[in-house]
This record gives sequence, C-alpha cells and structure tokens, in this order.
Amino acid sequence: HLIEARDQGVDSLSAITGIDWPRLQDAIGRAETLTAPETIDRTAELINRHRSLRPAIGPFLNAFQFQGGRTVQGLLKAVQIIGDLYRTGKRRLPDSCPIRFIPPSWHSFVRPEGTVIRQAYELCVLTQLRERLRAGDIWVTESRQYRAFDTYLLPEATFAAMRAQGPLPLAINATADTFLSQRRAVLETALNRVTALARKGELSQVRLDAHGLVISPLKAITPPAVEELRRAAYDRLPRIKITDLLLEVDRWISFTDCFTHRRSSRVADDKNALLTVILADGINLGLTRMADTCQGATLRQLAHLHDWHISEAGYAEALGRMVAAHRGLPLASLWGDGTSSSSDGQLFHAGGRGAAISDINARNGSEPGVSFYTHISDQYDPFSTRVIAATAGEAPYVLDGLLYHANGLSIEEHYTDTSGASDHVFGLMPFFGYRFAPRIRDLKERKLHLFPGQHPGELLGGMAGDLINTNHIVEHWDDLLRLVTSIRSGTVTASAMLRKLGSYPRQNGLAVALREVGRIERSIFMLDWIQDL
Repeated sequence: HLIEARDQGVDSLSAITGIDWPRLQDAIGRAETLTAPETIDRTAELINRHRSLRPAIGPFLNAFQFQGGRTVQGLLKAVQIIGDLYRTGKRRLPDSCPIRFIPPSWHSFVRPEGTVIRQAYELCVLTQLRERLRAGDIWVTESRQYRAFDTYLLPEATFAAMRAQGPLPLAINATADTFLSQRRAVLETALNRVTALARKGELSQVRLDAHGLVISPLKAITPPAVEELRRAAYDRLPRIKITDLLLEVDRWISFTDCFTHRRSSRVADDKNALLTVILADGINLGLTRMADTCQGATLRQLAHLHDWHISEAGYAEALGRMVAAHRGLPLASLWGDGTSSSSDGQLFHAGGRGAAISDINARNGSEPGVSFYTHISDQYDPFSTRVIAATAGEAPYVLDGLLYHANGLSIEEHYTDTSGASDHVFGLMPFFGYRFAPRIRDLKERKLHLFPGQHPGELLGGMAGDLINTNHIVEHWDDLLRLVTSIRSGTVTASAMLRKLGSYPRQNGLAVALREVGRIERSIFMLDWIQDL
C-alpha cells in the first residue's frame, strides 16, 4: 500500500488505514521466524509440511528406477516400500522396513517411541535419496545427470586394451609406488630447502614459527614514470572505429569465412552486416539496439545472420585464426613465449528475475548475470572462453580451457586466483603435464601434508596438517588413471568430472584419492612459493 501510494502521489497516512492489520501482523511473524533459523527446527518444520508434499511423493518415486551400490541397498529398499504404499493405497509401513540408513538427527522424529512414523520416515527417505543422488551413490536408469559414475568413463575393457598396447596418453604413466616415491623425494627436498633458508634468515618476505606462516605485504615496484609512459604510448595510437578495425583484420586473416551458413556452408554475402552482428555479441548490446544505432542494416537482416551464420564453432575457429596470426607477430614475443597462461572469471550483469528468485552468489549478490571464464596466454591471446552460471565455482573449468582449445598453444604453466584452485585441480594437473601455480589468497590458512615418516620440524610444525594417505592412492591408482585417460580422450570433460567428484562425500574412494594426490602437489607448490618469494 505504501509503495503504491508513493508511486501514485497519494497521502501515505490514508494508505495506511487501508492495511489489513491482522494479516500484516501474521506476515511479520512468519518473516521473523524465517529470518531467525535458530528459533525453529528445520526437520520438524518439514514434517509439518508433509501434507503439501504428499501428492507428489508417490508419482515421483514410481516414475524413476533408482539403482545403487551395496552401501545404499537399505535406502533403495525403503524407496521401493514407499512407492508401493502409494501405488497400492496402503497406509501402514511394514514391520521390517529398513532403518539403518536413518541419520542420528532424524531418529527422534522417525522413531520417537520405538514405532516408525510414516510421515517422518517418508521425508527422511526423500532427503537421504537427494543426498545420495548428489553424491553419485545412487543413480537413475536412463538419466543423463544422475547416471552411474562408471558410465562417464572409458569402458574397462577399452582402458585395459589401451594400457596393453602401450603407454597411456598421459604425462604420468608410472605405477603408484613409483609416482609416490618420486613425489616424496621432491617434497623432502623442498622441505629441507625451506627449513635451511628459514634457519639462515634468508626468507625475507615470510616468517615461519610454531604458530604457522606469516607473509609480509608486497610493495609496489612499478615506478611512477611507467604510468606517464603508458599514457604517452596510448596517446600515439590512432583513433579509429572498431568496425574499421574488424574489416582491416579480416583482410589479413579472413576470419569472417569461419561463419558459414548452417545449411549451405556458404559465407555471408554482406560482410559489414555480419561484422555488425559479431560486434553486437562482443559488446553485449543486442541485435535490437544495434539495429537502432547503425545504418544500412535492419533488425530482420541482423537476426537472420545471427541465426544462420553465428555459432560457437565459428567463434572458436575465428579465434584460432586470430591467435595464430597474433603469435606470428614479433611484438607478441616481447610479452612471453606462449608457454604460460592464466584464467579468471568476469561477471556480466543481465536482465531477468534473478534477484526475485533468490539466485544469490556469495560474492556478487542477487544481481542476475553470467560469468565468462576466460583463459589468456602470456602473449595476451584469449584462447578460450566459457560461459558459466554466476553461482558456479570456477575451479572445475580451469582444465577445460587448457585441454579443449585448437589454437596451437603449448601451455606448460597455468595461473589462477583463489577461486580457481582446489585440491582436485592440483591433483589432475600433473597427469596432463601442466604446472599449476595459483595465487592463493589464504595461503597461510592452508596446511602442508607430508608423507608418513616425514617430519616438518620446529619451524614448519605450525603449517603441518594430516599425513598423506598413500595406501588410499595405491588402492585407487588404476581408477585415477582411467579417470584421467577418459578426460584426455574426450570421453568426458574435465569440468563434468570435477563437478561430480566435488559433490561427493568424503568417503567416496576416487574423490579422496584424487584429493590426496592434490595435497601432495599443493604442498610442493607451497614450499616452492615460500622459497621463491
């Protein structure tokens, strides 16, 4: 009422008199309850809402065929029992219904006096089913998203044949024992080196003691004269239209030939209109506003070109031509040799109802948008760009840009910020021959993980964490090689596997094994970083 009164220029006091006060008080009470979660029991609140969920439970459970391993057979039996109750119209649970899967937090609701309460039992089964689906312990027959984890990978027979024919297409083909022996020696050397430098007082930017790592802030080393030189250099560049620049570059490398007709494979007749469409995509202006601001092209013409000539494959091929041409310029070699790269995400706001549906990102708030995750070489070639959800983590997509580009780059070392670094990414990188060097914001909060029998000493004792579980790595080594070979061969993308493994609970064997390998690599990186600072 108050908002409407303000918009319409009506007296606010008169608008207040029209408010339904009992309804307002009830709404305020509900809002206060929702914003104070510590005052309510979420499980009890869910059980109280069972009546509203009841019409959907039966059709949902009976619409899919759930399968799983030995550890979830009790939960699957409970799913079948509940589905049968809804299908047959029975009301009572059987006396022998499985209960071992029920977590401790649900016991007092499901069996308050030793008797199983159906409403609480059903909701407990549904919540556990959701968690097991997310973890990959349960899968759905003929589902794409919730299929068995094994189906994502190369068939075991195919993988065995590849191993028998020769070395796998990986940077690491050693046995688990050989790999662990080599990395143990590297970690031991780095550990001794850092300890020796710390004792001599030669680590100028860090301090190590029993409490952990203290890092001195880095000082700016760019002299003020560089900023003046930068402005002077930019002032000497000619001021030209971006469309003229696109036309000139197209005369060099003919990148517009990459945007062929979807059906006839012919290039566009009107090159200026095609470049206008590409520019509209590039500056996020949209075809409607672009048609309004430019002359000689209608919205219908631009839309036709966009629908029939613009594609992800076309952009990838055109980008490859530009990267190849840029690498051939003598100027590019001044920045680097093209063997290192970095990646980061950039949020682009968009229209929509993201704020209204609470699609909230911890860093970006509730503003709707998408993130463009871009890989750039040390010669400033943006060789890969991936559009991801604004709420998605960046770490799963780091390897995608390194593995799935066709630009002729031979990347050896890759940098990210903190959001691109995870133990799983650290674990996968050496299998593909990459050195991972992220800029970790909370490095002093990270722990060093040593091999059994290694000792951090007094100076590094504050940084020491759990020991590496080498037995677990050995036990799952073949699974790790099969996973990495599947990614390398294109059977599955790295991001799909990292998202899947990242959602798994701690007890998942493959996820833990990859994490342990990642801890080894991260510990070596941390020690190298400390002595190189």
